[in-house]
This record gives sequence, structure tokens and C-alpha cells, in this order.
Amino acid sequence: MNGILASFTWPLVVGLLFLGVWYAAVTWLDIPEYQLPLPHRILEEGVKEGPTLWSGLLQTTYACLLGFFTSVAGGVVLSVMLALSDIAYRGIYPYILMLKMTPVIVLAPIIIIWFGQGIGSITVITFLICFFPIVANTTMGLRSADRGLVDLFRVYGASRWQAMLHLRIPAALPYFFTGLKIAAALTPIGALYGDTVAGMGSGADAGLGFVVVIFSSQLKVPALFAAAFTACAIGFLFVGLVNLLSWWALHRWHDAYQQEGN
Repeated sequence: MNGILASFTWPLVVGLLFLGVWYAAVTWLDIPEYQLPLPHRILEEGVKEGPTLWSGLLQTTYACLLGFFTSVAGGVVLSVMLALSDIAYRGIYPYILMLKMTPVIVLAPIIIIWFGQGIGSITVITFLICFFPIVANTTMGLRSADRGLVDLFRVYGASRWQAMLHLRIPAALPYFFTGLKIAAALTPIGALYGDTVAGMGSGADAGLGFVVVIFSSQLKVPALFAAAFTACAIGFLFVGLVNLLSWWALHRWHDAYQQEGN
């Protein structure tokens, strides 16, 4: 109970200290609002621009969900294939690395040509940003099962799929959730960038990325900060849900959670 209380207390204390430093810095250094608005001004503009931010939040969250879940599904399937076949691992994995090393800003125009403006291109861009952490971590976990246990399964005549289901997948879960957490944190970045280059513009289909562009062009700095905090809320939501899922799957047996319990 004390650990749970501390996990909420210390972030609150640090947050309040941060707000105090923020107010003090703006007041004492006389920083103009167009450079750094006060927190209450950001809150006021956030309420004022509430409908626009809410509409953008819904569109961006939808794009995040599509990109995130397609990257998880595709990443897990590919990771299992790479773990089952050394030939597939040696033949395909270098190209996955090549795709990761190619900047998305270079691929974005090609993606827009192929998928058009709108949610399709935004989903693909988000997918590309989230895909590699899931594949890299899950593949490493699946291929890092204890060699002695792998040999034991083989001695007892277990098939590759039986070893995968009962040995490799459980052993890979901590790796998988690590990749999932990284992907969850990157998901809003991919969706917002995708919206800035491939979004549908103003109106009900505008995501937060386009909202940020509009606020920036109009020099609405407090509203711009409000949009940034709204985008952060999406990231916190995704990471929080992944952490909850990770705890549910691992807390009964994984060493990290057992140590926390002690």
C-alpha cells in the first residue's frame, strides 16, 4: 500500500514544484506570453478551444489505435516467423533494419501517393514508427529462450509449435511488453506527424497535428501548449494501458514484479 501511495505522491510533488518554478521563472524573468505562457493561460485557452481540441483528440486517437494495433499484429506474426526459421531471420531481418533506418519523412510522400490523403496514410506512417520496437524486442525474446529447456523439449519430442506455445512465448513476454511500451510512447508521434503531412485539413476530420499547425500559424501560443498537453494525454493513456496489461500478464511470476512486491 505504501508503494502504491508513493507512486502517486512523488509525481504530484514533483509536478507542483515544476509549476512553482514555471510561475517563478515567467514572473521574475519577465518572459513574454508568446515565448512561455503561464499554466493558467494554457488552461484558459484549452477550455476556449475545447471543441477543436476534442475533435482533434478523437481523430488522432483513432489513428493511433489503428496504427498501434496493426503494428502489434504484424509485428507479432513476423516475430514468430523469424523465431521459427533461421533462414527467414537471416534473410528478412536485415531488410527490417533497412526500413527502420529509412527516415519516415522520406517515405511519407510515397505513402501518400499509394494510400492518398487521410486516415490510410496516417495509419501506415504510425505503423512504420511503431513496428520496429515490437519486432526487435519480440524476436529477441522468442530467440532467447533457455537453451537447456529448448533441448529438453526436443528430447521429449515436442514440435516447434509446441515449444513456441509453451516455452518461447512465455519467455518472450517481458521482451514483448518492453517493445509494446516503446511503441505505445511512439504512437502519438507517428499519428501527429502523419496528420501534418497526410491529414484531411480543417473540419471534423482534422487531427491534433493539423490543429497544431493552425495554432502555430495564428501564433496562438497558449492554445499551442494546450494542444501539446492534449497530445501527451494520448501517450500517457496508451503507455498506462500497456503498463496495466503488462502487470496483469507478468506480476504473478516475473522477477521484476516479485521484487516490487517484496
